[in-house]
Amino acid sequence: MPRHRPAYPPEFREQIVALHRSGRSVVDLAREFEPTEHTTRDWIAKADPSSFTATDSDRDELRRLRKEVKRLQQERDILAKAAAWFARETGSVPSGPSSS
Repeated sequence: MPRHRPAYPPEFREQIVALHRSGRSVVDLAREFEPTEHTTRDWIAKADPSSFTATDSDRDELRRLRKEVKRLQQERDILAKAAAWFARETGSVPSGPSSS
């Protein structure tokens, strides 16, 4: 049976939001305290949707992740084309759906 963590108290959420407003990044807050980055971002957005701005480290991470996604998609496409080429050359077609 899955364990559920009790909800964070409102005072704790307010402290996290206040720390972010004072200049702390979401990444730093997630590392130092227990809530995940996603949870912390949700709290900040709910507290004041217009005040949420991505920090430089957030933008850098987003840029890095987008670059990695693009590279992985290119690798996947290359492997799919290579698999199709080998299947045509050898006259064999793999059985069943692929695991990717």
